[in-house]
Amino acid sequence: MDHIAAAEEQIVSERIRRKLDEVNTSAQSQLSPIQDHINFTLQQAYFKCAYECFDRRRNQEEIANCVEHCSVPVVNAQQHFEGEMAKFQERMSRSLMVCQDKFEAAKLHQNRVDAAKAMESCVNHSIEDNLNALPHIVQRMKTAFSIGDK
Repeated sequence: MDHIAAAEEQIVSERIRRKLDEVNTSAQSQLSPIQDHINFTLQQAYFKCAYECFDRRRNQEEIANCVEHCSVPVVNAQQHFEGEMAKFQERMSRSLMVCQDKFEAAKLHQNRVDAAKAMESCVNHSIEDNLNALPHIVQRMKTAFSIGDK
């Protein structure tokens, strides 16, 4: 029976891993327009602005200040993006940790197969909740960065 339980746990573990891969794929897809905006639109504006800073009538300090001023929008956007993603990942991690804790407790009261299936259900629910929150996070960032839906 132990061999069957281990095989069942491995199957559940693989399904959970695939579900987490789905989260990564979905997040990358939904976040792509925001990353494109930061990496292309804002970066392009930065380089155009910085190029204009290089004027022979300016001294080195004025040029450096000008270039730094040009970088503010892209730096702020990147920090905002990274902060939102860190919060999303933290929420996901906490909810998955709850599932892990429930699994550890269930192993004491149930057989391992039932505990693993309960964990899979918890993980699926957690992932769905987080995936449902992702479009709202994306929309909030699009609004913050003035990105229109295309």
